[in-house]
Amino acid sequence: MCPNRLEGAASDPSPAAGTGAPVLALRQAVASVGGRGAMLHRWDPGAGRLSLVAVDGVGAEEAGAWAELGEEQDVPPSRALRRGVPVRTAGDDLGTGAAGTVAVPLIGAEGRVGTLSVLLAEGAGPDDLQLSFLHAVAAWAAEHLERPAGLPPRREPGPEQVRTAKAVELTAALAEAVTVQDVVRAVAHHVLSPFGADGLIVAVFEDGRLTRVGEVGYPLDYLKRFEGPLVTGMPVTDVLRTRRPQFLESPQQIYARYPGVTDKILMGTSPKMAWAFLPLIASGRVVGVSVLSYNQPRAFSDEDRALLTTLSALVGQALERARLYDLEHARAQELQSALLPRTLPRLPAAVAAARYLPAGRGEQVGGDWFDVIPLSADRVALVVGDVMGHGIAEAATMGRLRTAVRTLADLDMAPDELLGHLNDLVSDLGEDFYATCLYAVYDPVGRSCCYSLAGHPPPVFVCADGTVHSPVLSPDPPLGAATPPFTAHELPLPDGSLVVLCTDGLIESPGQDADQGLARLVRLLSGAAVRPARFDEGVRGLEELCDSVVAALLPDRGETNDDAALLIARTRALPTADIASFDLPDDPRAAGQAREHVRDQLARWGLDDLAMTTELLVSELVGNVIRHAKGPMRLRLLRSRILTCEVYDGSLSTPRIRQATYTDEGGRGLQLVAALSRRWGARYLRDAKCIWTEQDIPDGTGDRAGAAPCP
Repeated sequence: MCPNRLEGAASDPSPAAGTGAPVLALRQAVASVGGRGAMLHRWDPGAGRLSLVAVDGVGAEEAGAWAELGEEQDVPPSRALRRGVPVRTAGDDLGTGAAGTVAVPLIGAEGRVGTLSVLLAEGAGPDDLQLSFLHAVAAWAAEHLERPAGLPPRREPGPEQVRTAKAVELTAALAEAVTVQDVVRAVAHHVLSPFGADGLIVAVFEDGRLTRVGEVGYPLDYLKRFEGPLVTGMPVTDVLRTRRPQFLESPQQIYARYPGVTDKILMGTSPKMAWAFLPLIASGRVVGVSVLSYNQPRAFSDEDRALLTTLSALVGQALERARLYDLEHARAQELQSALLPRTLPRLPAAVAAARYLPAGRGEQVGGDWFDVIPLSADRVALVVGDVMGHGIAEAATMGRLRTAVRTLADLDMAPDELLGHLNDLVSDLGEDFYATCLYAVYDPVGRSCCYSLAGHPPPVFVCADGTVHSPVLSPDPPLGAATPPFTAHELPLPDGSLVVLCTDGLIESPGQDADQGLARLVRLLSGAAVRPARFDEGVRGLEELCDSVVAALLPDRGETNDDAALLIARTRALPTADIASFDLPDDPRAAGQAREHVRDQLARWGLDDLAMTTELLVSELVGNVIRHAKGPMRLRLLRSRILTCEVYDGSLSTPRIRQATYTDEGGRGLQLVAALSRRWGARYLRDAKCIWTEQDIPDGTGDRAGAAPCP
C-alpha cells in the first residue's frame, strides 16, 4: 500500500516514506513470516511518539488505530522501542483482526529510529530463522528511515547492509521467478557477490537421488560427481537428513567432520576451500540443496549463517513452485507435440514444410496447429488454426479441432461448409472458447485454390515468377463467435506456386500490428518461388524458407509471448496428359462404354495391369448411377502416384454400403468397390456428385513421364 493512503492516519510523514523502499521492506517482512500485513513507525524523540509512515496489507481504518503511539503505551511497537528487542504478542492488540503481532526495533547509526511490526495470520509466527530475516530487513529499513530526504546516507553502507539489500532484492526476484532456471539465475545474481562466494550448485532431491538443475563456477568433471544416489558420511547427506545447514570453513574442517570425504572426491577437480551446504525446504519437506563455495577458507559469522539459512528457505519455496510450473509446462508441451503432425505428407500435388514455435516467455503452451490433408482427385487441404488462450485446456481443444477438421475433410466438404460445422463444435465447448482457422483446398486439375477464413490472417500466394499476392479480405468472425454461412474465396493458382499460411503469433507483436507483420511477410517472400529442378526436391528449399521467415519475423524468440505456426506448401498442377474425361450416355449402354474408355486410356498410359480391376470398378459405379441416381454421367481418370477413377452424376443422393444376405441378388456393388480400391468415397458439387476410387500404381508400371515422381 502506498504511503499516500496514510493521509490523515499518520502525522508528518517524511519524504522518505514516499519512496518505495519502506513499502518493499514491509512486503519482505510479511512474506518472510506469512503475515497478513505490516507497518513501519518513525520515532520522534522530541515528541516522544511513534508515527506511522508506511503500511502494507492494512486498510486505512485499521491503520488509523496505529497512527500515533506513545513511548509508554502498552502495545508491541512501543514495547519493542523501549526494550530494544523484538516483542511478540498473541491476540488482537489494537482491533486489526490479527492473530498476534511481532515488532522489531529499528536501530540506526545514532540510536533508535523506529519499529517494524508484522500482523500475524492465524497459526503464523516467526521461528528463529524467520526472526533472523526480520532483523536483516529491519536493519535495511532503518538505514532508509534515518536518511534525510534528498540527501545521501550519512555514512557509507557496510557490507552487512549491502547483503541485506541484496536479500530483499532476492526475495523480489524469487517472487517473479517462473521456471527452475529463473530461480537459479536469481540466486546466482543476488547471493554470490554479496556473500563473496565463487561457486553455486542447486540440486533437487527426488526418489533418493540428487539431480543438478543449475551451477556456477564449477568444472563439469566435478559436477558429475555431485549427482546420483546419496552416500552416507557426506555433508549433503547430513543436510538432507537433518534439514540443517552445514557451514564448513576450510578443507581441514570438512575432513575432520567427514572422514569419508577425500581429496579425490572434493578437491581433485574443484579448488574450493569453504562451503555452505543449505537445505531447500518447502511445504515441510526437503526438496533439494544449494551449495555456496569459496576459493579461500572463510569464517561464517552468526549473521552470515542466519541470513543464508533464511534465504535458503525462500529459495526452497521458489524452487518447488518453479518445479511444479516446469512439470506442468513440460506435460502441456508433450500433449501439444503429440497432437501436432509429426511429419507432413509428400503428395503428388503439394510438398510442404512447417514450423511451430512455442511462446518464448511467460506463457504456457498455446493452441496453434497446422495440417496437410490429402483429398480425393489429388486435391490437398492446407489448414492452420489458433485456439485463443494458453494452457493444457487450449492444447487439448486444439487436438479436438484438428481431429474434427480431418474428419470433416474426409467427407470432402467445401471450405465454407467445413468451417460452419467446426463453428458448431467450438460453440458447444462453451462461451469461453474461441478459435481462428484458415481452411484451403488446392485443386491440381483445375489449378485453383478455394479457401475460407474464420477470424484468421489471410493466406499469401507466391507465383513461380516471384509475384506475391495477399488478398485484402474482411474475414468472418472467429469460430465460436460467428454466424454461418462463411464466405468462400477462390482464385487461380499457377503451377509451382507457394501457399503460405500462418497464425497471428508470427506477424503480430507488441511492437507491430498484424497488418504491418503481414506486409513484412509479403516483402520477405518476394522472389522466393524459384522452382527446384525436381518437384520432390523442393522440401529442402521450403525448410530453408521457413527458417528464413522465422528468423526475420521473430529474431528474439525468448521475448515473444504468443505461439506461432507457419505452413508453406509448393503446389504442382496435374499435367493435361494425365487427365482423361469422357461423357457417358444416360442409359444402360453407359457401363460398356465406360469399360471401353478405361481399356483404351490405361493402354495409352501403360497401365494395362490395372485394366481388369478398373473395369470392374467403373462397371459398379456406373451401374449404381443407372439404378439409384440420374444423369448426366461423366467418367474421369487421373494418373499421378495413384490412379483415380471418378464417375459424376446429377443426383445428390448418398451412396452407402449395405449388408447383403446370401439370398440377395444385389446390394454388393459398393462392397466390391471397397474391396478392390485403395480407398473410395463421394464428394458433392453444387448440382451433382462424384463417386471416386483410388488404386495404387506399382513402381515401374507404365509410361509415367508426366506423373509426379516419387520421393
